[in-house]
Amino acid sequence: MRAATLEEALDALEFHTRAAATAERRGTIDARIRRYEPADQVAARAELRGPGRVRAGFDVRGDGSVEAWTGRVRRARVEPQDGDTPYEALRKALQSTSVEP
Repeated sequence: MRAATLEEALDALEFHTRAAATAERRGTIDARIRRYEPADQVAARAELRGPGRVRAGFDVRGDGSVEAWTGRVRRARVEPQDGDTPYEALRKALQSTSVEP
């Protein structure tokens, strides 16, 4: 999907991420050498790609929690501040860099 503005792209990304976060939860995976709890698993990923190789998005964890991130090869978690949701935190992070899709 393409969006004309950053705001439209973020609205669509949030809509699809919220839908994925309400889907069926994942259980614990026991791989003998390690246990993967639902919060350790990425159940869905929504990604935004912009000019200049900009990448950002959300990971929906197996327990339904959502984490925002930025980065192409190495993803850096965007920490919500002052009671922000992950969606608000990513908007602030991207708008502060003046990125357009």
